[in-house]
Amino acid sequence: MLDALRRIILKVNAAPNLQEALRVIVTQIKAAMGVDVCSVYLADPEREQYVLMATEGYRQHAVRRVTLAFGKGLVSQVAQREEPMNLEDAASHPRYALALETGEDVYRGFLGVPIIQHRRVLGVLVIRKREACKFSDDDETFLVTLAAQLSGAISHADASGEINELLQDRGSERYNLKGLPGAPGVALGRARVLYPPADLKSIPDREVQDVEAEVKRFRAAVLAVQDELRSLSASLASQLPREDLALFDALVLMLGSDSLVNNAVTRIRVGNWAQGALRDTIIEHVALFENVDDAYMRERASDVRDLGQRLLTQLQPQGLEPETAYPRTILVGEEISAGQLAELPSGALVGVVSARGSSTSHVAILARALGIPAVMGVEDLPVGRLEGQELIADGYWGRVFVRPSPTVREEFQRLEAEEAELTADLHTQVDLPAQTPDGVRVPLLANTGLRADIAPSLRSGAEGVGLYRTEVPFMIRDRFPGEEEQRRIYRHVLEAFAPRPVILRTLDVGGDKALPYFPIQEDNPFLGWRGIRISLDHPEIFLTQLRAIMKASAGLWNAKLLLPMISGVAEVDVALGLIRRAFNEVVEEGAELDMPEVGVMIEVPSAVYQVEALARRVDFLSVGTNDLTQYLLAVDRNNARVAPLFDTLHPAVIGALRQVVEGAHRHGKPVSVCGEMAGDPAAALLLLGLGVDSLSMSAASLPRVKWVIRSFTQARARALLEELSGYEDPLAIRARLNDELEQAGLGGLVRPGK
Repeated sequence: MLDALRRIILKVNAAPNLQEALRVIVTQIKAAMGVDVCSVYLADPEREQYVLMATEGYRQHAVRRVTLAFGKGLVSQVAQREEPMNLEDAASHPRYALALETGEDVYRGFLGVPIIQHRRVLGVLVIRKREACKFSDDDETFLVTLAAQLSGAISHADASGEINELLQDRGSERYNLKGLPGAPGVALGRARVLYPPADLKSIPDREVQDVEAEVKRFRAAVLAVQDELRSLSASLASQLPREDLALFDALVLMLGSDSLVNNAVTRIRVGNWAQGALRDTIIEHVALFENVDDAYMRERASDVRDLGQRLLTQLQPQGLEPETAYPRTILVGEEISAGQLAELPSGALVGVVSARGSSTSHVAILARALGIPAVMGVEDLPVGRLEGQELIADGYWGRVFVRPSPTVREEFQRLEAEEAELTADLHTQVDLPAQTPDGVRVPLLANTGLRADIAPSLRSGAEGVGLYRTEVPFMIRDRFPGEEEQRRIYRHVLEAFAPRPVILRTLDVGGDKALPYFPIQEDNPFLGWRGIRISLDHPEIFLTQLRAIMKASAGLWNAKLLLPMISGVAEVDVALGLIRRAFNEVVEEGAELDMPEVGVMIEVPSAVYQVEALARRVDFLSVGTNDLTQYLLAVDRNNARVAPLFDTLHPAVIGALRQVVEGAHRHGKPVSVCGEMAGDPAAALLLLGLGVDSLSMSAASLPRVKWVIRSFTQARARALLEELSGYEDPLAIRARLNDELEQAGLGGLVRPGK
C-alpha cells in the first residue's frame, strides 16, 4: 500500500489543475484499493451543499449535477463529525440518502473521510463496495492520508477561485481572498498588477575582465537609483510631509552604507561581474533581515529586495514600460515596495494588495501615512489572473473581494464613505490627552527604530518612545558601530522627543538575529543566545552601547534603558553592575548626567513568575506581548500552520499580564505594554482594566487607541475584565470586547465603517 500511496501522491502533485487532480485521485484509489466506487464531494458554502466533483464507478453524467444539502446524507454526516465514517451497510444508516442519478442503490459498503485544511472541511472523499463489508484500519488510514494530501490542492484552488469555476457557471467569477490587515480602511478599484522586471536570483556568475570598469558601472547604477528614489520622494511631496518621505531617504542611505555597496564591490574585485556580485550581496542582506524574530525588522527585507531590483534594472535596463494607472488603482503583486507606490500618478492609488509582507512592511507603513487601505500576505494570490479586475480591499480584516456582486459593492461604497468620516474624527483626537472620563491618564508612546518613524510618531500625539530598537544601526552595517557613531544616532531620537521619555532597548541580537559580521548558528534560535545573554557574554559590546546612550542623553535627561530577554534576576544583577560601571566611566570623562532609569522586558514566562523580585531591582517593567504570547502558547507566530493559534487574548496571556501588573504595583513600579497587543483597540480596553500604566505602539494605531481610552472609564474596563475572567475561549473574549466597542459607538475601530 505504501508504494501505491507514493505513486498516487506523485500523480496528484503533477496534475496541472484541480479538476485533473480529482480525476487522478478517484481513478487511482479505485484501482489501488479494489473498490467499486471512489468519489470526491466538494463543499459549496454559498449554496450550503456538497457537490459531486469527480467519480470513478458512478455514472459520469452525475458529476457536478448531484448535490447533497448540508445536514442531509452520509457525506454531510462525515463533514459534520470531521472524522471518518466506516459502515458495513450504508443503506441501513438513518442518515442514508439515495441519489438515483449515480446508480448507488446497489452499493452497501461505505467509507468516507473529511478533507480538512486549517480546521475547515473542504469536502469528503468516499469509497464504496457493492457487498456489505467493513473496511479495514489500513484502508481507513490510506484514505485519510490521501484526503490530507488532497486538501492542499483544494485549498489553493479555493483561494484562486478555481473551485468556484468548477462548482458553477453563474457567479463563478466572484471569489474572496484572505490575507493580513496591513493598513486600515476599505478601497474599491481596479487591479494593476506589478511584475518584477527580472529575477535577481536567476542571474548567473560571469567572469569579468576589466574589474575597475565593472566597479565604475556598478557605482553608476547606485547613483542612478539614488537619484530615482529622490525623484519618487519628490513626486509624493505634495501628499506627504517631508518627515514621512524619510522612508525614501532611508533607502538612499542604505545604498550609501558600507555593508551593501562595499560588499558588492568586494565581490566584483574577486572577479564576478556586477550583476552576480549584486545578486550575492542582496541575498545575504535579505537573509539577514528575514531570519530575525522581530517582525518590524524582518519586514526590512522587502526594502533590500526593492533596492536589488532597482539596481539590476539599471545594470541591465530591460524592465517593463510603466503602465497607465486606472482612475482608482489597487496595486497587486507578489511583493510591492514603497517606491512602487510613488510611481503612480497622484490621486490614482486607492489600495494595495500584496502576497508578501505584513503590517510592519514599509509599504504598509507608507500606506497608513497616505491613508490607503492595504492587505498584506495574501495566501495563494492569483496575481496572473487579476489584471484589470474589479477589487475591494478590506484593510481591517485582511480580505480581498474579486469581482464583487452589486450588493457587496454597494455595501462597501457605503462603508468607504463612513471611513472618511471616521478618519476626520480621529484627527480631532491627536492633541487631546489620553485620559479616561474618570480622570486616569494612560500615556501613549510609540515603537520606533528608524528615523522615518520619528515624525509620524510625533504628529500622531505620541508622548514619547516606549520602545526604540537600537539593533537597527548594527544590522545595516558590516561592522559594530563605534561609540561616537552610536551616540549620534541616539542623540537624534532623544532630541526629537525631548523632554518626552525615550526608552532604548539595549542590543537585541544573537540567536536568530545574527549579524553578518557576528555569525551565530543554532538549532533552536528562539530559545538561543540572544538579547541580554549575548550582551552579558560580551561586555565590551554592551559597555560601548551603554556609554553611547548615556553620552547622548547628556543635558536632555530623557533616556531610559530597557533590558531584553530577561529570564532571571541574576542577569539583571550583572547588567545593573555594568550599567553603573558605564555611568561612572562617562561621569569621570566630564559628562554631567543622572543615572538613567532601567527597566526589564517581560517576554519570557520565567520572568512572569519572578516579577516581584525583578520589580525590586529595576525602575519599570515593559511587557513584550509578541514573544510572551509565543512562549506561553508554544506557537511560532511566523509558522503559517500554527499562526491561527497565536492570540494575545488567550486566557493564559491575560492571566500572565494580571500577575505582572499586580506584582510590579506591589513594589510601586509602573508597567508598560510595548507589543502589538497595545495597538489593538479591543485589547487596549482590556489593558486599561488590568491597570497597565502606559501603552506603546505604532504611530498609526495611536489615535485609535486614544479614542478607546477617552471613551471608557477605568472602572468600566475593570468590570469588563472581571466579567471576562470567566471566559475560556480567546475568540469569545475578542467578540465580547468588540461588542463593548460597538455599544460605545467605536465599532469602526475594529471593523469597516464608522
